[in-house]
Amino acid sequence: MPKSGNLSVLFVTTWAFTACFAVWTMFGVTGIPIRAQLNLDSTQLGLLTATPVLTGALFRLPLGIWTDRFGGRVIMLLLLVGCAIPLWISSYATALWQFLLLGLALGLVGASFSVGTPYVARFFPKESRGFAMGFFGAGTTGAALNMFVAPSLVSLYGWQSVPKVYAIALLVTAVLFWFLSAPDPGVGAGSAASMRQQLAVLRDPRVWKYCQYYSIVFGGFTALSVWMPQYFKNEYGFSIAGASLLAACFSLPGGTFRALGGWLSDRYGAHSVTWWVQWAAWITLFLLSYPRTKLIVHTLNGPFTFSIALPPWLFTALLMVLGIAFACGMASTFKYIADDFPDSLGAVSGIVGMAGGLGGFLLPIMFGAILDRLGVSSSCFMLLYGIIWVSLILNYLTEVRRAPVMGKATQQITAPEARQA
Repeated sequence: MPKSGNLSVLFVTTWAFTACFAVWTMFGVTGIPIRAQLNLDSTQLGLLTATPVLTGALFRLPLGIWTDRFGGRVIMLLLLVGCAIPLWISSYATALWQFLLLGLALGLVGASFSVGTPYVARFFPKESRGFAMGFFGAGTTGAALNMFVAPSLVSLYGWQSVPKVYAIALLVTAVLFWFLSAPDPGVGAGSAASMRQQLAVLRDPRVWKYCQYYSIVFGGFTALSVWMPQYFKNEYGFSIAGASLLAACFSLPGGTFRALGGWLSDRYGAHSVTWWVQWAAWITLFLLSYPRTKLIVHTLNGPFTFSIALPPWLFTALLMVLGIAFACGMASTFKYIADDFPDSLGAVSGIVGMAGGLGGFLLPIMFGAILDRLGVSSSCFMLLYGIIWVSLILNYLTEVRRAPVMGKATQQITAPEARQA
């Protein structure tokens, strides 16, 4: 059983990550009135919502390495305090370039994931790390928290109130984190490895395979979290508050079920969970990708017209399933890392987290560009469908053919394996 002190660290670090994630996805809601104010097209909106994700992605690797060297407690505190400044200033921005520049600065909060993941993992034994990292990863519910808080602030006080309230929340969180957290076990006890030594692990091909997995489960989760409010508004005609509430139906399960994904990964293994998660996402994205369609069938009695479209309730239900699948996939990917690279958690989680963050940066821009080009709202799901298909093929070629699924032992041994035995 984990010690009470370990649980205290886990809870307060998870809350810090939740606050950071709410800030990270802020433009998903505030971007709607900003778009109307600046008359932005879909591509520009995608760039606005994705800009904070870029710095959060790029700094995950160096912050993960610094966490290994200096400790997650110190790095997390500096991150919370430092990002509150550009966040507050962003409330006074009036031009797109100002939003983009400040978005790059405040987007550093997204790198908090590669700080908190190795930090909380060090407080738990190996057999419980999947759950611990999954519980911490549930801080992605900050995206759902943003969907509840930001629309209310926008309707009452205008979008400028959102970054100010969030900046104050980061400073309060920093105080709570410092008093309720603890120094990292083992950090500073010996000579710290150089950055070159820590980066040597990146030569392992497994790291890059996990990067591909995470780029779709986390990148897709982040991208859809900031994209769905405007999707519901434009496709179904909901208000900002209503669109954000329905978008939270994706973000909230996507965060809370990450702990379940960690527990399943501890019990059945990271491979089994990842394999079935990818299949669930692939099927769900196929259904979500189908655009609103009208068909004319020429019968003996004349033309018969009917339409195919997902009603809002069914669309939202499928989106929830996709969010749960992505959440479990995020947890299983980091279970892989904890099992395979226990001595390089910061560096490996940093590079894998960076790949996921870059996916979250590029996908909204691609969503907007494809939407401007094709004019089909569901094109964002078509893109994700193709990426998931690549992940399934990669998983099958590298693991499925030689690994048991869901704990069942293989019954046959191939000839090469028999010769090796």
